[in-house]
Amino acid sequence: MALYGKAGKRWTMTERSRASMTRDASRLVVGPSQVHWNGECLTIDIDEVTVPIPQRVRGQVRVYPQGLCRFVASLDDGGRHRWGPIAPCSRVEVEFAAPAMSWSGHAYLDSNEGDEPIDRPFTEWDWSRGSLSDGSTGVIYDVRQKQGGDRVIAVRFQPSGDFEHFTPPERQPLPRTAWRIGRTMRTEAHQPAVVTQTLEDTPFYVRSMLSSGLLGEAVASVHETLNVPRLVSAAVQLMLPWRMPRVR
Repeated sequence: MALYGKAGKRWTMTERSRASMTRDASRLVVGPSQVHWNGECLTIDIDEVTVPIPQRVRGQVRVYPQGLCRFVASLDDGGRHRWGPIAPCSRVEVEFAAPAMSWSGHAYLDSNEGDEPIDRPFTEWDWSRGSLSDGSTGVIYDVRQKQGGDRVIAVRFQPSGDFEHFTPPERQPLPRTAWRIGRTMRTEAHQPAVVTQTLEDTPFYVRSMLSSGLLGEAVASVHETLNVPRLVSAAVQLMLPWRMPRVR
């Protein structure tokens, strides 16, 4: 869970064992937190603690999909890693007691899954999502593989759940991060991409807000870059438990 706002930043990602998990057709419980689907709304109840400095993160997120989507794409040539937006055009209501904050607005919900460790097929990827003026959502997945060519997935998702592929614009280099991660953004030539806010800057991953050009519009995009060799390096693996503890 990552929260950004005037009340302060909170980030928590705890790995839990099978013993702490239960699920049925409509509910998934992971430790003290859970996700529940009632047919109209996905309710996410969160009760976690940040590390290494303990801070409570407690609240509820309610996601109301405008339409559910069945699109699934392979991220690698072998089809062992897959991505699919479940509700790419949604409305969200957020209420947190710790930290005290609440808001509502546009939401996006997707899923990633893999049958092998992420470092086997990939070296890095850039991902971006932007909301367009007609209510649709444009997503670009720009993947670099260890073997084989680059894979670029560019799809526009309608609120109904329908989708269509589009030709992605050319890559534009972005400024390197404080951790010297190289990153790119596919944006239209007349609308250069500009980093407007950096949300996460880590040795292997960066999340930012950008202004860019997509499908003839100027859009605000969420952008992420993952550097896989950095992720699996010995130094990063030694640091991860301080941000991603494992508990039963």
